[in-house]
Amino acid sequence: MPVVVVESPAKAKTINKYLGDQFTVLASYGHVRDLPPKDGSVDTDHDFEMIWEIAADSRKHVKAIADALAEDDALILATDPDREGEAISWHLQEALTKRKAIKKTTEVSRVVFNAITKSAVTEAMKAPRQVDMELVQAYLARRALDYLVGFNLSPVLWRKLPGAKSAGRVQSVCLRIIVEREMEIEAFNPREYWSVRAVLETPRGQTFTARLTTLGGKKLDKFDLATSEAAELAVQAVSSRALSVLSVEAKPGNRNPAPPFMTSTLQQEASRKFGFGARHTMSAAQRLYEAGHITYMRTDGIDMAPEAVTAARDAIKGRYGDSYLPSSPRIYKNKAKNAQEAHECIRPTDLSQDAADLRISDPDQSKLYDMIWKRTIASQMAAARLERTTIDVGSKDEQVVLRATGQVIMFDGFLKVYEEGRDDVGDEDDARLPQVAEGDALKSFGGALQSDYDKASGNTDAVAEARKSSAAILSDDGGVLGQQHFTQPPPRYTEASLVKRMEELGIGRPSTYASIVTTIQDRGYVVKDGNRLIPEDKGRLVTAFLVNYFRKYVGYDFTADLESQLDDVSAGERDYKEVLHQFWHDFSAAIAETAELRITEVLEKINEVLEPHLFPPKPDGSDPRLCPNCGKGRLSMRTARSGGAFIGCSSYPECRYTRPFGPPGMEDTDSGGIPPEGKLLGEDQGDNIYAHKGRFGPYVQRGEVTEENKKPPRQSIPKDWPTEQIDLEKALKLLSLPREIGPHPEDGVTIWANIGRYGPYLKHAESISHKGGTNANLEDVDEVFTVGMNRAVEVLASKPKRGKPAPTTPLKELGEHPDGGAVNVMKGRYGPYVKWEKINATLPKELDPEGITLEQALPILAERAAKSGTKRKAAPKKKPAAKKTAAKKTTAKKTTAKKPAAKKAAPKETE
Repeated sequence: MPVVVVESPAKAKTINKYLGDQFTVLASYGHVRDLPPKDGSVDTDHDFEMIWEIAADSRKHVKAIADALAEDDALILATDPDREGEAISWHLQEALTKRKAIKKTTEVSRVVFNAITKSAVTEAMKAPRQVDMELVQAYLARRALDYLVGFNLSPVLWRKLPGAKSAGRVQSVCLRIIVEREMEIEAFNPREYWSVRAVLETPRGQTFTARLTTLGGKKLDKFDLATSEAAELAVQAVSSRALSVLSVEAKPGNRNPAPPFMTSTLQQEASRKFGFGARHTMSAAQRLYEAGHITYMRTDGIDMAPEAVTAARDAIKGRYGDSYLPSSPRIYKNKAKNAQEAHECIRPTDLSQDAADLRISDPDQSKLYDMIWKRTIASQMAAARLERTTIDVGSKDEQVVLRATGQVIMFDGFLKVYEEGRDDVGDEDDARLPQVAEGDALKSFGGALQSDYDKASGNTDAVAEARKSSAAILSDDGGVLGQQHFTQPPPRYTEASLVKRMEELGIGRPSTYASIVTTIQDRGYVVKDGNRLIPEDKGRLVTAFLVNYFRKYVGYDFTADLESQLDDVSAGERDYKEVLHQFWHDFSAAIAETAELRITEVLEKINEVLEPHLFPPKPDGSDPRLCPNCGKGRLSMRTARSGGAFIGCSSYPECRYTRPFGPPGMEDTDSGGIPPEGKLLGEDQGDNIYAHKGRFGPYVQRGEVTEENKKPPRQSIPKDWPTEQIDLEKALKLLSLPREIGPHPEDGVTIWANIGRYGPYLKHAESISHKGGTNANLEDVDEVFTVGMNRAVEVLASKPKRGKPAPTTPLKELGEHPDGGAVNVMKGRYGPYVKWEKINATLPKELDPEGITLEQALPILAERAAKSGTKRKAAPKKKPAAKKTAAKKTTAKKTTAKKPAAKKAAPKETE
């Protein structure tokens, strides 16, 4: 029977249901080969020959496929329908050919389907083809470029910049976008302006709000009312005049629905509506795709298959009636130049079923499906019909004119189902206006704006003398308000707006957005505060270095042009080796130019670039780089021997002034003000006593590290002790540990009290360094210095006997892993985690440990297993049976049950 190979066991299980026992369905668990992380994997001297290596965790999967092919002489490669899926199929074909599992007689074919439904899969099986080498070559070019940039540029960063972890072809450009936005915010100078509005009452007793647009017969621009004095005059001018309706204009208008989702818009909307990160969105979408609920989720296309359009129109007619159905289908096309645009949009596979009909158990997947379904249905619905109304109110001489705008929804159309979210809400006034006629006399509605005035001025009592507040000015009758405003800096990027910006610049592709945004956070270059992305100083440092020494390669136009060239390769319009040669010729020269750079030269250059951030102007106009300690040296960025950057004085060692890397004031927010090179606390018995920051937290140390004394006495500072309060007395107290309490009354073995990596504890052993013995935690740090023998014996006695540890009760039992064994949510010292056999995986912060499902836990465990290289030993008795089953009558359910989830189910394109 033919052997069908897909990426993930979940996908294999679904497809096996549709194909039945006539096929053997196996999973490759993502990519089976990659470039080894060592020099020479891409040989630039031999026409960019690439050396591939089968990952250790993938060998058993390749072997399982090879074993199945021993009796089935037909291989069907059914990986995802994009460039990455094509590459996985090519790798499998190459690897199996080298193993001689593919023979001359073996029939190898490639099938693709945009949705995992019975009709899509069976139709795909009727139209096999060969692996598309143009798509494969586009992958090869992208993978080689990412390797050449990462493998050659990252070491430059390591040598020249402390703390820098990596650089990437698109990753570094994405980081630059965030850093430059932050610099815009810091350089922004707010500008004051005022607005004036009034609440007016119609002859029928209805009210509406209008804003001042004309004063003294002149149309007002935004900054014409620049001071409180000007605003006060404007308020008086409005409140002192008789006002009437000058004109009423009503215009009909239509509002059309947004197109269906593609990858970038799905990530953006999930971020706006649910606060999902890009990676979380794609993970949930992957599960929906593998379950057959939605079409393929990595796409640049927004068009829908004709049969899907028909299904959408049928659903609209059946659920909402003929009035919501436009006369003809809506056709959507975008301008993206990308081979992946051949895919249609992201949509439900069955448009007759909404989220309530499917009853998806995972809440996040259910919310995402509901949004996809509504967006798809709305995209084929009738436009919303609106009436936009503008009312101009003013004095007879038109020296004062106010305007009110609003709209009325005459027919909701697609808005009945779905409305697209927005990153930044505009000032459009959507209020419904009362019915008025030209010439109607209006009067100010007294006291209507009092609460607004109180909020603006901060005056809760609203006393008369405070009515000329610098924040707000209220007319005597309380119906006209002048309010102070300041221009606002551009907002920080969210994951949604960052993906949108990358898409606008032509940087990255659908399969890379999530991994890029995640990578810069994992590297510590960017931190997520609420929903906003803020660059860390480490990220600023890397960007400053790259912009100065590799400007071309972090340029937006250059990166977008390179993406365009890769698209040309996938379209068969350009040779991928030509792209690599052109890139490497200039890039290798740029790398060589940095070889002679001295670290001091690099740091001084970065000092200049980051000067507005590191050394902002002082209010008194004095030199911001003058050392505040000695008054002679100049402050500049420096590096510590142990790694990391800080600000230090040029007069070192005479002046030892330091502060953390960043603007002044960081001393208060850093880890107790301990600089990278340590903080001198005082002297004891001829030794200097220091406080340092280490890999596992802050600690105190006696003396310096020398050739003779490479490991001076050290002791961790307890977490409960604020590091800024550590003085010489407390440091000596810590350095006196471990404390010997005395011999145990029963066996005479010594009991010790000490503070370790995990807190205060007792040890019952011959020595504190003895690997055996009994350890027992103490509840409080202070007990280490005060605990007596009676209390110590009691604590040790309550410790479970040596041998098997007492079982820990899970927070939640998730069920059985597909490969056997229970999956549970456990409570850990550093937060909740998922446990399966020997694999422990920390839960992402966005996941509720009480609400997580088995389906959500499996990819987290798979990712952890892939990173740690954890291998699960198969039961010896079951292994032969699995082989026999795979050779004769294998189903996805049976074969995948023997495969540990050692790799991510969904392949990720490298960046």
